[in-house]
Amino acid sequence: MIARIWRGITLVEKADAYIAYLDETGLKDYATTPGNRGVTVLRRVQGEHSEIVLISLWDSMDAVRAFAGENPERSVYYPEDSNYLLEMEPLVRHYEVAEQIAPAAVPGAAKPAAGKKGS
Repeated sequence: MIARIWRGITLVEKADAYIAYLDETGLKDYATTPGNRGVTVLRRVQGEHSEIVLISLWDSMDAVRAFAGENPERSVYYPEDSNYLLEMEPLVRHYEVAEQIAPAAVPGAAKPAAGKKGS
């Protein structure tokens, strides 16, 4: 499995709108690309900036290429990204997922109480 990590920085006041825009563009394209296993969207506020990191999981580099094209190291941008992002980073990083542990697979791991969500 491959993890694809992309990073962008926007102004704090544009972060919610940018994440909504991602839902309609990149995240939607991830979800409809065969071989995608999901994406996690992270946000970190640093003063007036908001860093947004997408970690998407893929079956293989071939699946990544189905989303990103023949040069999968290049970031994929959409027409209105420049309205939100302070920089357009040209490259992403890919990692082979060496291990992934689900909480239910750990003996003795605490489970959230019914009706409550974990953090």
